Amino acid sequence: MFAVGVLHDKTALVTGAGTGIGRGIALALAAEGALVAVHYGRSETAAAETVELVEKNGGKAFTLRADLCTAGAVEHLFEEFDEVLAARGARPGLDILVNNAATHEVGPVSEITEDVFDRMFAVNARAPLFMAKYALRRMSEGGRIVNVSSGVTRMAYTESVAYSMSKGAINTMTLTLAKDVGPRGITVNAVLPGFVATEMNASLRATPEAAAELAGWSVFERIGVPDDVAGVVTFLASDASRWVTGQCIDVSGGSRL
Repeated sequence: MFAVGVLHDKTALVTGAGTGIGRGIALALAAEGALVAVHYGRSETAAAETVELVEKNGGKAFTLRADLCTAGAVEHLFEEFDEVLAARGARPGLDILVNNAATHEVGPVSEITEDVFDRMFAVNARAPLFMAKYALRRMSEGGRIVNVSSGVTRMAYTESVAYSMSKGAINTMTLTLAKDVGPRGITVNAVLPGFVATEMNASLRATPEAAAELAGWSVFERIGVPDDVAGVVTFLASDASRWVTGQCIDVSGGSRL
């Protein structure tokens, strides 16, 4: 259990923080004292709700919009990030980056299309790499990068081969970046959730039977919730994780053990 304020005076940026796991992470980081930039791609309303929840609990946050499918969007996002910090009178720079935003479309290899493949890799793999590139220009020694990968990278998930491939790229990026930035005291780790009750996978648990099947993947026989992941991310964002880097940490509730 953390003491209150372990991230006091830290600035964090969480992609895809309007709903789901991203919202849970934003709330958890803010609760520990971080100023949180809440990125969203489509729903301004959802992102504003995340900020409202943060502020209701005494935290600090602001929104940033960027369509991560679009080339050049990440660079513009960071330009806006710098401007907002300056306007708020906040210290410049970034301490914590959480690459959470992702898109998921179900489809086995026989049904995959080039458009779907390109879209998933643009959001799930290309964007996190360039988020890291521009974040590292603003990150001082002791910074933290946490990538949200997926438990499907350690099991065969035939329902969406392209999604699994894109998350596998995140694991490889995590390992490579950790070695690259280690001399700067920056850690890079990934978390691998299993099924978590979010809007992105609502269709997969649309019936009681489907939900029960997904719950059965975990040794705890339940579907995860965003807080199950957010707590581990908060640890990885804190000084307590200073000797952990290059790791892909399973947070799937023991799925398919």
